[in-house]
Amino acid sequence: MPSPHSVDSIDLCEEISLRAQKRGIIQNILLEVNISGEEEKFGIVPSEAADRVKKIVRIKGVSLKGMMAIPPFSEDPEHSRPYFRRLRELRNEIISRGICPPDFRELSMGMSNDFEIGIEEGATLVRIGTAIFGPRG
Repeated sequence: MPSPHSVDSIDLCEEISLRAQKRGIIQNILLEVNISGEEEKFGIVPSEAADRVKKIVRIKGVSLKGMMAIPPFSEDPEHSRPYFRRLRELRNEIISRGICPPDFRELSMGMSNDFEIGIEEGATLVRIGTAIFGPRG
């Protein structure tokens, strides 16, 4: 799957849709969820996820593949587990309601410090740049 863009608003989704349609492509996207409620993080609140999914699936030029979230940073990767678990449960709730496309299965969760926990909790995509390239300079 080509790298999906994370989307945290209908406005952003519509802008991506316009640009994708101009290029004659379908852009894969992930719904970004602020699973931790941190003010400095992007993403929708979990209680709005199902409603956003219903709206996004009607927008042409994009294909909603799943969800993504970034938990609060901690030196202890285990601290990420409840956030990853909650995102998986939220995705599964949306699937069980039948309001998402059939390929709504991706979970982007886990970075260099906690990707193993993310995988244990069902991640299908991880972001491990620092582990590969080293710290940003």
